[in-house]
Amino acid sequence: MHNKLPPEGEYAPPLSRPAPTPDDIRSQLDLIIASPEFPRVGRSAAFLIYVTEETLAGRAKRIKGYTIAVDVFNRNEGFKQDDPVVRIEAGRLRRLLERYYLVAGQNDPIRIDIPKGGYAPSFVWNDKVDDVALPDVTIPLPRRLGFRLPQLMPFGIGAGAMFGVGIVAMSLFAHLLPGRSNALLSAGGPTLVVAPFADLGDGPQAELYSVGLTEELLTVLPRFKEVHVFGREASKSLSPGVPASQVRRELGARFLLAGGVRVSANRVRVTARLVDTGTDRILWSDTYDDDTHIRDLFSIQSDVASKVATAVAQPYGIMAQVDAANPPPGDVGAYTCTLGFYAYRAQLTVDQHSNVRNCLERAVERYPSFSTAWAMLSIIYLDEERFRFNARSGTPTPVERSLSAARRAVRLDAGNTRALQSLMTALFFNQKVAEAFKVGEQALKTNPNDTELLGDFGTRVAQSGQWERGAALLDRALELNPGGGGYYHGMRAFAAYMLHDKRTALIEISQADLQKFPLYHAVAAVIYADADMMDDARREARRFNEMRPDFILNIVAELKSRNFQPADRARLIADIRKAGLPAVNEVEASMVLSTKERPVSLP
Repeated sequence: MHNKLPPEGEYAPPLSRPAPTPDDIRSQLDLIIASPEFPRVGRSAAFLIYVTEETLAGRAKRIKGYTIAVDVFNRNEGFKQDDPVVRIEAGRLRRLLERYYLVAGQNDPIRIDIPKGGYAPSFVWNDKVDDVALPDVTIPLPRRLGFRLPQLMPFGIGAGAMFGVGIVAMSLFAHLLPGRSNALLSAGGPTLVVAPFADLGDGPQAELYSVGLTEELLTVLPRFKEVHVFGREASKSLSPGVPASQVRRELGARFLLAGGVRVSANRVRVTARLVDTGTDRILWSDTYDDDTHIRDLFSIQSDVASKVATAVAQPYGIMAQVDAANPPPGDVGAYTCTLGFYAYRAQLTVDQHSNVRNCLERAVERYPSFSTAWAMLSIIYLDEERFRFNARSGTPTPVERSLSAARRAVRLDAGNTRALQSLMTALFFNQKVAEAFKVGEQALKTNPNDTELLGDFGTRVAQSGQWERGAALLDRALELNPGGGGYYHGMRAFAAYMLHDKRTALIEISQADLQKFPLYHAVAAVIYADADMMDDARREARRFNEMRPDFILNIVAELKSRNFQPADRARLIADIRKAGLPAVNEVEASMVLSTKERPVSLP
């Protein structure tokens, strides 16, 4: 029969076209492996190279789970068929290939796939393309290095290049979340595996709780979009006491979250630890105790998962601190830009602003589907206008660019907290306060433990006149991130000033310490003036005016652009004047404006 399928390992050509030759297939394999859309991490590249070469050598029928486990995954001859490693990796590889051909490989001449039901690849001409010339690929490829893992990818502290280029590719097999693009996966970032929490109790409650806590963590952690969390399938494949080195070797993840649950009578104790899989060093650990007579197990489980996730995964959490202290070397993608963004937000200096803007613009050019990068760029663009940092002239304006970038971030990933934060902020400075707060509330529901969001949303709420609620949100951000940037403390000091809490205002402004940020000195000036510390007030006022001489000349417009209420504007202007700066009040400003606009009488 003409439609009979060829034997496994042979290639069925289209009726009018010869089959791809081995050289054609190897050229296509080179294209895939060299592409940034196919991150070389874990065993994906080794797996694909191995099964392709075995098939081209006429040994397709030999490709079984056992041979792959031994030849690619370095398993010994005692490998058990119930070990899920090959099955998991095959599923991940199929999805990587599918996404590659959706984006980078749309116009490639040949499709290489791993059909379900086996591990032997298929090679067919790409129906979408007639005759597309293959580019000259000169990047050294893993295929030339052999198939054994130690030769392909050396792990350990020196594996920074592997970490930067592709450590997040593993999240593809975990779960393909809506809006999470392959560009994000290529951009770098911390990868985290959650091992099943150990049951350390004697009864069924501990077992039930340990399983429930693991599930809750796998729900809460992915809300922090800068971190890429392996999914349930990967977690269930591990034992509670899995060695960190095994996680690094088999999954390629940078961090391991593990712990245990002990239940005795009405007492519940949870221990949790974060481990660097490259060094086996415990980076963080904590213990949580609770009482089932006071709270039910579900509430305890939810609370503990929230605390653990916030400690390790928030923008200023343990993993971010580790990466900031030991950044990956060289140009490793957009993740370095995100680290730079948070460093900038902690200090708010004009020099950092320029560097981060340039980095993020390169990142979105390379990864146009990276929602988080667009969100960060939106905030950076807005700072050109509100802080007068490296402002670019012309159209669109910084505020317009900010809103455009924020909307793009949300279109790419509607559940991305940073995207929603950027849209909220851009709308606020476009004088769309009600719409901004609607988005802010949505972001808060998406991730109530994101301190970057809490600090920013709290600031906007406070500036609009809701000072008590704004202060509460800022307090929550400081509670979750005591070592957070001075921006949180500065805004909390400002809220205390507006709430006539002089003691808190003085304490918080002393902890802000944003000497290179002009508006810090303005806030300090009014706080000291309100406390009758006039020498300090005049010193801070002079410093502010030196850094932003344009602000006082346009103080009413500046305050209105930030949506301050009339009574709050009047109080701020009065205390700025008390500190020694010649700020005009709104009546005076309106008179000046009226004079400027008065038509000139002709003689």
